[in-house]
Amino acid sequence: MNAPTTRRLTVAQALVEFLAHQYTERDGRRHRLISACWGIFGHGNVAGIGQALLESGDALPYLQGRNEQAMVHAAVGYARQCDRLSAQAVTTSIGPGATNLVTGAALATVNRLPVLLLPGDVFATRSADPVLQQLEVPSAGDVSVNDALRPVSRYFDRVTRPEALIPAALQAVRVLADPVDTGAVTLALPQDVQAEAYDWPEEFFADRVWRVARPAPDAGALAEAVQAIRGARRPLLIAGGGVHHSEAEEALRAFADATGVPVASTQAGKGSLRHDHPADVGGIGHTGTATADALAREADLVIGVGTRYTDFTTASSTLFAAPGVRFVNLNIAPFDAHKLGAASLVADARAGLEALTGALSGHRVAAAYEAGYRAAKEEWERRVDAAYGAADDSVRPSQTQVLGALDGIVDDTDVIINAAGSLPGDLHKLWRARSRRQYHLEYGYSCMGYEIPAAIGVRLAAPDRPVWALVGDGTYLMNPTEIVTAVQEGVNITVVLIQNHGYASIGGLSEATGGERFGTAYRFRAGDGTYTGAPLPVDLAANAASLGMDVLRAATVGELRAALVKARGANRPTCVYVETETADTVPGAPDAQAWWDVPVAETATRPAAVAAREAYDRHAAGRRRHL
Repeated sequence: MNAPTTRRLTVAQALVEFLAHQYTERDGRRHRLISACWGIFGHGNVAGIGQALLESGDALPYLQGRNEQAMVHAAVGYARQCDRLSAQAVTTSIGPGATNLVTGAALATVNRLPVLLLPGDVFATRSADPVLQQLEVPSAGDVSVNDALRPVSRYFDRVTRPEALIPAALQAVRVLADPVDTGAVTLALPQDVQAEAYDWPEEFFADRVWRVARPAPDAGALAEAVQAIRGARRPLLIAGGGVHHSEAEEALRAFADATGVPVASTQAGKGSLRHDHPADVGGIGHTGTATADALAREADLVIGVGTRYTDFTTASSTLFAAPGVRFVNLNIAPFDAHKLGAASLVADARAGLEALTGALSGHRVAAAYEAGYRAAKEEWERRVDAAYGAADDSVRPSQTQVLGALDGIVDDTDVIINAAGSLPGDLHKLWRARSRRQYHLEYGYSCMGYEIPAAIGVRLAAPDRPVWALVGDGTYLMNPTEIVTAVQEGVNITVVLIQNHGYASIGGLSEATGGERFGTAYRFRAGDGTYTGAPLPVDLAANAASLGMDVLRAATVGELRAALVKARGANRPTCVYVETETADTVPGAPDAQAWWDVPVAETATRPAAVAAREAYDRHAAGRRRHL
């Protein structure tokens, strides 16, 4: 009997070789599970994973980043654009490099997006103890800074012996490929173990295909959902990110065409229907449209498809106000399907929608209901036109007019990326999504600094699509470093940099909650201690140019349009810089159509906070639990 074939490699070499042979498959299409590895090298990974990546060549391509958190963001942007069927890895050193992964890992896990984290770790053998940057915990000798990644990882393992890599690696890729469990996956790699050699069974390196199934709904649960929909007079469907991840947009369109049920969308689900589809009523919740939120308040049945029902979607449990409102939730994750006391339909979004459409054959909402929401949709579109329009091309644009100018030049192929600040609210209300992956908002974690690195990840996944990173000055100052990465790697993205001299979103929230915009402006400190002086003499456009971008400055609406057109046709990373008009006399986005619960001081001496608390109590009285 022949002995099993083995290959002698270090742990790092074996891991890289293993990852190069992992695939996902859905609907008969195969994808590389880990397409590349981002890395910043230091002690803890330079002589392990770094050496292994150098030897691997094109088997597992290497991408150089500037900031560890940003590398995770780039990988997450890539995974989302690939519908979670392909992902990327990120490797770091053992100290600050490893802890810098925590925010990116949280973002990935909150948004259910796969990313593989490979931080270096301290010596497993304790031969050098304490090593440089080691966290010493007197009561626990097996703790390192990497343990900070445990609560934000869907799977975590520390590989302290070579042979332990085999089960750890298999579990890691299982989680990455599982649409229910996916998120950040961490394999902490002690630096001595990375460099240790072992005789690996050859079959560890064979091609392995992880099939992503489309589970169909249970027949009984389907019958219950169909009965609820047939009995509803004012149903509303909420499309979440699961619609996109499942590639269920056509199935959703077929459902809406057949039944006439209106479709609202979360931030993650926007674009599930094209903006001009008759049943698309826009964003829902605190940043939603008047049309969608009015329908939600009166709905007697809410059909959630691939949504987590965050507080922005539910308006902090105040939006679904009809006395007898019930819920049907179609979700691949049982945890989400059971929310709000729903009749749960645990299934793939596409498979579930197709089953519902077939079982509802011949059923359609009342003509008056359909006509009513269509008329409300047309009225909202007129409000969008008013927010986008500018009477004079020679004036400084408002933020919504910046979006209007961009809306006028994009087509179905463009991708718009944003994550935090006041832009997500404006975009959710106003943006006219033209295709399934045009609208890319990271709002599960609302992480400032996500946009530029995510744009790089999206462009790597979709090299033929124009990619726009929309950032305010606050976000830009958080994390501009990956501009250098885009320039170095030749990744053609466009950054639209909007200067409004402060945190506009939090400034507005501060004002609404009695905080009087304290600490939210980028201005000199005035004599009374407040930050109300002149704007700081900061030139962010010059900064972007110094990092290697071509920069186009736009001072007026007309110049902005011209700059956006030029940037879209550019063949290298380009920044369009515009300072926006913030005066109250300039039309902006419509006010919030629903509440959001941000607790206000119960006792205060300043009148603004006292008034804000009174308003808070009025809104909070409308909260309810759906059981």
